[in-house]
Amino acid sequence: MAQKTMPPRRRPPNRRLGWAIIALIVLIVIAFSGWLAWQSTHRKPSGPMFTKEGALQFVETPGGKVLQEIDIEIADDDMSRERGLMWRKSMEERQGMLFIMDEEDMLAFWMLNTYIALDLVFVNSDKEIVTIRKNAIPQQLDRIPSSRPALYVVEVVAGFCDKYGIREGHYIAFN
Repeated sequence: MAQKTMPPRRRPPNRRLGWAIIALIVLIVIAFSGWLAWQSTHRKPSGPMFTKEGALQFVETPGGKVLQEIDIEIADDDMSRERGLMWRKSMEERQGMLFIMDEEDMLAFWMLNTYIALDLVFVNSDKEIVTIRKNAIPQQLDRIPSSRPALYVVEVVAGFCDKYGIREGHYIAFN
């Protein structure tokens, strides 16, 4: 007599195990989302932070109508002038750097390790804007010269001069 082979009994799926796996996946997603949120709020700023050291106004004439005012950092010694805005990844529209040279002369700047496109505003000892070089390209090593002797240079984000109508023949005032 031949024995009948019975198919193996199929066990019903363990529903508790399924729910446990789903709960584990949900917890992992929540933990990962929390970690990403924490990272975005605790990330260190990239590059040096802006430190307000004064205010500068672009004016039509000495003592005349103010075209725009910005907060400035001041570079007035060899070390700060050499460093300038190097390593900065961003700068607000109404922020800039004022370079104060030791004497009025023909000046030239470059964009070594500068990651922000800039407008460079060259200013003589009478605080008259004598040259504007717009949209200086980040990381460019070509010299960016003044066309006339200057004692000051103001660096602002590219497009600033066009946006606010700043042009050669205007003036600056600062404190």
